Amino acid sequence: MDQNLLFGFAAALGGGLLIGVERERRKGVGATRALAGIRTFTLASLTGATAGFLQQPLLTFAGALLVLTLAAMDFWRRRARDPGVATALALFITYLLGVVAMPAPVFAVGGSIVVATLLAARRALHEFSVEVLTESELRDGLLFAACALIVLPLLPDVPGAWLAVGSPRRLFAVAVTFMGLQAAGYVALRVAGVRLGLALSGLVAGFISSTTTIAAFGTRARADPRLRAACVSGALFSSVATVTLLGIIVITVYPQALVFVGPSLLTAFIAALVAASLSLLFQRGGSALHRASGRAFNLLHAIGFATLLAGVTAMTAIINSWLGNNAASVAVGIAGLFDVHAAATSTLSLAAKGVIRPSAVLLPILIAFSTNTVSKVVAAFSTGGLRYGLPVTTGLLGIAAAAWLPLVWVLH
Repeated sequence: MDQNLLFGFAAALGGGLLIGVERERRKGVGATRALAGIRTFTLASLTGATAGFLQQPLLTFAGALLVLTLAAMDFWRRRARDPGVATALALFITYLLGVVAMPAPVFAVGGSIVVATLLAARRALHEFSVEVLTESELRDGLLFAACALIVLPLLPDVPGAWLAVGSPRRLFAVAVTFMGLQAAGYVALRVAGVRLGLALSGLVAGFISSTTTIAAFGTRARADPRLRAACVSGALFSSVATVTLLGIIVITVYPQALVFVGPSLLTAFIAALVAASLSLLFQRGGSALHRASGRAFNLLHAIGFATLLAGVTAMTAIINSWLGNNAASVAVGIAGLFDVHAAATSTLSLAAKGVIRPSAVLLPILIAFSTNTVSKVVAAFSTGGLRYGLPVTTGLLGIAAAAWLPLVWVLH
């Protein structure tokens, strides 16, 4: 027997059994039991596989019509007991997966697992939809999905003169990222509570963009002052991710530079970890009882932050063009305003190519790290106000000073 044929029938058999077992457990007993159980679902899947193997469109259509007729008969027989249509739809999908199993057995197996999981999670999905998920959260989820999956792909990815740099799609992608980070913090707040939730989400989001994370937490701190201390903690934990990712980049791009950059990364990491841990430790215990409420994100704030970032990017690009190529450190510092990792990667790549000496990579990276700190400070004050920006700035300046400490020690 052909191996592909064997895999196809095996996938159809396994998928039908898997979905059928789940339905058998909910089938009931006696005269009121449902029509379809493990045998019916398995036979429906094998029928689909046979139709797929024979590749006769009329036969495939006849099989689908038969399955739909059986499902309709079961629905009609149990209509007085509010039977629902999940079993009928599952039976039809099982037949279709059987048809698909012949040309694509892996897809059929994956589809069967998804169907069985959805059927088995009926109670959990119902409780989540009705009791856990609020109406405002549902609206925010739909809005985020529309922005990320509909609006963003439709925007042109061609640089526009009115943007100076970038494109409408990239500009809106920044706004979507901002919204996503705000939503991630909201979800963490719901799941893990204030103290750990925002700290963990800040640490994870910091690997994407610490500056954007600090701005997102600032917006949340301004909207709900009771969360201010937790937002400060999350902001500082995002800086732990910044230093960690910077070390990973050094090891990946040009590990020889670790001898020169390593001490600064180590002191910065220790300072970031201490600052974030202290902010987590000294949170008021009462805030741990606070539940997440309100909106998961603010669309206007996200668009405003993206627009501001684009404007500053355009201005610094003009300044960089005026300076030319004679001020490499200044150029790296300007790049660090937006992404210290990109600036560091550029410097390390030059060292790897022999353009600059390995010992010369530390100063540009420290400059980029410092200018990136300035961006974080501006983001903290502009989004969260004085009472959020001041503690975040204190921690950020301590981290930046710790990064410079080994170089200052060597110079002395």
